[in-house]
Amino acid sequence: MSKYHVIVFLAVVLASLAQILLKWSANDKYTQAWADYLNVKVIGGYALLAVSFLLNIFAMSKGVLVKEVSTLETLSYLLVPLLSWMAFSERLSQRKVWAIICIVLGVIVFFL
Repeated sequence: MSKYHVIVFLAVVLASLAQILLKWSANDKYTQAWADYLNVKVIGGYALLAVSFLLNIFAMSKGVLVKEVSTLETLSYLLVPLLSWMAFSERLSQRKVWAIICIVLGVIVFFL
């Protein structure tokens, strides 16, 4: 793995954090309709998604293959449930745990 693969992994982490911010905002109740879309959590979430996108483009411009980026992006299926469990106390079913294990094993097999 090169340092540019690490940048892709950072992009995955940022995109996962963005999803948590957006869900956190969706759980909030606002008195004005526009506040649902123009608040710090939503703007921050979309900003993190934009940074994630730019990091992926940068890594691909330095030689990381699209198939490698898309494979690493599947790690968000591990990070988002983990962050949801930490932030919102969401329960992980046994089926989700097995699915996450299969995804991580697939990523490991791909990069061996």
